[in-house]
Amino acid sequence: MRYSMSPGSGGSSFDGTAALRAREGLGMGPADVAYGMHAAYGLDIEPATVVAWEHGELTPDERQLTALAGALWCSAGDLLGEPRTLREFRLARSLSAADVAMEAGMDAAVYARVEETGVWTGDARQAEALAGVLRLPVPAFVELTGRGEELAGLLRRAVTSRWQAYSGPVTRIVPLPRPYVEDGLRALQEAYASVTTASLGWGQASSAGARDASRDFMADILDHFWDAMET
Repeated sequence: MRYSMSPGSGGSSFDGTAALRAREGLGMGPADVAYGMHAAYGLDIEPATVVAWEHGELTPDERQLTALAGALWCSAGDLLGEPRTLREFRLARSLSAADVAMEAGMDAAVYARVEETGVWTGDARQAEALAGVLRLPVPAFVELTGRGEELAGLLRRAVTSRWQAYSGPVTRIVPLPRPYVEDGLRALQEAYASVTTASLGWGQASSAGARDASRDFMADILDHFWDAMET
């Protein structure tokens, strides 16, 4: 799974089916939800909009998501699938941007710009604090604090040379015990060799298929690495 700093990248993790199940479980109609959002949060939402959210035709913004969760007697996190952005991880924890900024030791306006622009500007201490308050998985921590491309570059070099030479640099990015990272690098190189070898033409030293397999593997190397870390 790839994570994105940009709120607009890859769509939203809002789960309209979860909203539909929650509404039907409460015995409410779309008009009841719309009324509850207006009564408690002052939002004027049409019942048709509630239905469009449930069917994936529209996506609620942050304020609407909070109100929708309130009307359905659940948390915002209950209406989200797997979070992909910092904002979605924050909403899944039912935290405000100001709360996260305070816990991470960042100015509230600076943190808000991070969510809006998709550019991480915090330091290592703030990144670690952010990971703690949002309970970020390691892959999300690396990518959402702006080190995904740096890690990908190291991994591409590691699989085409001696991976042992890259265990230190990779461990400085990936906050896991070095032996665990080394096992992942070893498995990653083996996976790369397996994919490229399997694509060779019979009796040929190289082939277009092998080159294509290598290119595809390199393009998704972060996904392959996280998979290797789990094996």
